[in-house]
Amino acid sequence: MKDTPIPYDVVSKHIQGSGIASVGKASIREIKRLVDNIEKETGMKYIRMEMGVPGIPPARIGTEAQCKALQDGVAAIYPDIDGIPLLKAEISRFVKLFLDIDVPATNCIPTVGSMQGGFACFMTVNRINAKQDTTLFIDPCFPVHKQQCRVLGVKHLGFDVYNYRGEKLREKLESYLSTGNISSILYSNPNNPSWICFTDEELKIIGDLANKYNVVIMEDLAYFGMDFRKDYSKPGQAPYQPTVAKYTDNFILLISSSKAFSYAGERIGMMVISDKLFTTVAPDLKRYYAFDQFGKAMIFGTMYSLSSGTSHSAQYALAAMLKAVNDGQYNFVEAVKEYGEKAHIMKEMFLKNGFKIVYDKDLGDPIADGFYFTVSYPGMSGEELLQTFVYYGISAISLAITGSERTEGVRACVSLVLRQQFPDLEYRLQKFHEHHPLS
Repeated sequence: MKDTPIPYDVVSKHIQGSGIASVGKASIREIKRLVDNIEKETGMKYIRMEMGVPGIPPARIGTEAQCKALQDGVAAIYPDIDGIPLLKAEISRFVKLFLDIDVPATNCIPTVGSMQGGFACFMTVNRINAKQDTTLFIDPCFPVHKQQCRVLGVKHLGFDVYNYRGEKLREKLESYLSTGNISSILYSNPNNPSWICFTDEELKIIGDLANKYNVVIMEDLAYFGMDFRKDYSKPGQAPYQPTVAKYTDNFILLISSSKAFSYAGERIGMMVISDKLFTTVAPDLKRYYAFDQFGKAMIFGTMYSLSSGTSHSAQYALAAMLKAVNDGQYNFVEAVKEYGEKAHIMKEMFLKNGFKIVYDKDLGDPIADGFYFTVSYPGMSGEELLQTFVYYGISAISLAITGSERTEGVRACVSLVLRQQFPDLEYRLQKFHEHHPLS
């Protein structure tokens, strides 16, 4: 174990000094800080797979529009809480052209990234009805969403969906919804971390049950259009990005600009609320808000309290990018296909060195190549694997913190791994395999 690619003693020292009880159970940001410190001391670059951040430069369309907005003086002006009209109109166009759904611009609200959108949803949706106070997660999921619930004191449950695909999903969901206390369901599609993608059949099941039990579906579309098995890049043309909004009018869509538009640093996302939900009158909201209409409670109650709106200049950036996409002048899907190509190469390296893909099938088909993939090593738990990876110059996160039942695995994000690092990755995986031979 002393002959590791990153000096063994240095790694051990930083682990001990980090205050992290178990590297294998550490949060994404804790892993990042630990690896940052080791890199700083050793000067050796890790294969960074822990953070789901873009590895592609932002579109110039956005940065130029933001620079112009700043030069025009918007930094001195508070934006409207629910967004500038230009952006709201382009969000409405975008969901029509790429999801084939109609949502008024009034109901399209820019947020401080999808993270703030999720926080606002948990806070507001769980106050619509005093008897419905629990969010159900279709796991595995982005760990911070559950952290948000814990911070808010919102009750939450979850189940790993891998063994409940297709028609099996109906019975599993109904076992939770029939209790009467579920206010909302959250999932990501494509899924972070497993990269499974719900089919229209499954989305219809979710939508039908939302209608039956009056449950709000919060659909996290952080990786919009990034199931590269189909081309979702043509505005106003099928195929469209699959969405539950086709099957229920009880939805909130959370659309990120961080991955699809590589605009993570400016913290600008989109919340799209169905017209039915936006105009819903719920007397129980008056326990917390001055309004009993959901849309007003969300905007003038929750969003106002959280940040009084999001970055004025970033809204102009996103509006410009969306307009270019909506007009067919910029293909945002083509720009991020690099992630799928890198995932294919990297998965082959892992498999060649004894690793297994954890979430390997998507309803019987091989899992798509995309932003994430999941790996395990025979004989090791995910916690052990992640702790050991740090000595080999590889970082990731444990599936155990995502609600996954497959705790033998870790999640790998491909975005920050440069192609010129592939030889390093291959060497480090070979060393790992050499030091941990399989019987």
